[in-house]
Amino acid sequence: MTLVPLACGGDDSSAVSGGGSSGTGRAQLAVVASFYPLAFVVQRIGGDLVSVDNLTPQGAEPHELELTASDTANLTDADLIVYLAGFAPAVDDGVDVEGKDHALDVSGAARLDLQYTPIEDGTQRAADAGARDPHFWLDPTRLIDVVEVVTERLATQDPTDAETFRTNAAALVTELQTLDQEYATGLATCTNRDIVTSHNAFGYLAERYGLTQIGITGLTPEDEPTPADLAAVTKFVEDNHVTTIYYETLVSPAIAETVASETGAKTEVLDPIEGLSGSSQGADYFGIMRANLSNLRTGQDCS
Repeated sequence: MTLVPLACGGDDSSAVSGGGSSGTGRAQLAVVASFYPLAFVVQRIGGDLVSVDNLTPQGAEPHELELTASDTANLTDADLIVYLAGFAPAVDDGVDVEGKDHALDVSGAARLDLQYTPIEDGTQRAADAGARDPHFWLDPTRLIDVVEVVTERLATQDPTDAETFRTNAAALVTELQTLDQEYATGLATCTNRDIVTSHNAFGYLAERYGLTQIGITGLTPEDEPTPADLAAVTKFVEDNHVTTIYYETLVSPAIAETVASETGAKTEVLDPIEGLSGSSQGADYFGIMRANLSNLRTGQDCS
């Protein structure tokens, strides 16, 4: 299935409206998605039967999203809102006020069962584990579960096109299963299984493929590490012979570069795919995930 380009919030052309039409001549379902991975899923399932408004503008961080007046109006007018509760507080607030009766929270399907665990003196500090990790889409099998619940909700909204939605979803699930196998095969032989990342976004990916993630900052990239945090990560890198520090595309690489310069490691991109930008190493979710896999194979010395 060809991916229809996603609309992004902050652009007048991206406003959701029930007045659009599909290739069948019927009105499109107007769907608002809170950030890119969910917008991607909706678009792949719905095709030209849906119009998708991504609340997070291209190049922006969804963690710190602030809704515009236009965004709020779109939440009110949408046929469906697809969001992840707890990920973008402004969206949670907007849904509570404007769209609770027509919103789908995917957090249950995503199985958010990982928590952020800080490190101290080069070891993980499990006793202080706290906030849930929201970055489920970096494990393709969890994204499959979300595809299934989004599909059924779209089918409920538009029973006439339910079979089309399910057919599109089945094709997407097959692609995700293939991606999962590529990761399992590609990372099976990594010499170093500790990945040091600029923020704690890769816990589900690490768990799925037998890696250990050490994040320099917390669950949001805006967190600033303390000198003690940097010292702890530096010690971990040195003690565990880590050769690559990963940074992402939507925030400054300065923190990763600091740790790399202290330890003699190199830096490489590992994109949490919270949004697209001009520096994304792929045109869509699959392209970026495969770029991430290539970078991991190089950085973790996978034969």
